[in-house]
Amino acid sequence: MVEISFESKIEIIQSHPVIRIPESAGKNLPSRGMVMIHGTINGIYFQTELEPDGQGSHWFKPSDALCKKLSASPDPVLSFQVEPMENWPEPKVPSDLNEALISSNLALQFNSITPRARWEWIRWIRFTNNPATRSRRIKVTCSKLNEGKKRPCCFDLSRCTDMTVCKSGVLMSTE
Repeated sequence: MVEISFESKIEIIQSHPVIRIPESAGKNLPSRGMVMIHGTINGIYFQTELEPDGQGSHWFKPSDALCKKLSASPDPVLSFQVEPMENWPEPKVPSDLNEALISSNLALQFNSITPRARWEWIRWIRFTNNPATRSRRIKVTCSKLNEGKKRPCCFDLSRCTDMTVCKSGVLMSTE
């Protein structure tokens, strides 16, 4: 994989720290959808998932620990050297989905698909602010997994799905 270098800064959206990937750097990523990366920010190693911003590039929420390390620098401009990862880490399965998978005897089926496919199901489920829609999506996930489906269909992978910082699939502007 090719190393990608760029500069960015921490922004605040709805009280959440986010780092936008410049569109020029985003064009070097292997997908307009979610991408896993690892590399350095100001020489500090990190690994994270890049969520699409709904406008052709990506962004991510830095962890509290990473924010603390980065805040030690007086310069707000951050220097990145990153590269996409071929092997995706395991996603954190939301408790409501995990409970539904267990009660439907589909946990083994869910765990038999690729980590990338598990990330896609989780992103599709979380892409709503409506609890009823989320519940329905969990039921559909279980039904589709039971039918042997491995990925959600008809889901625009290039949309932002973190509802705490996006609206209609697009990353919000800063506060």
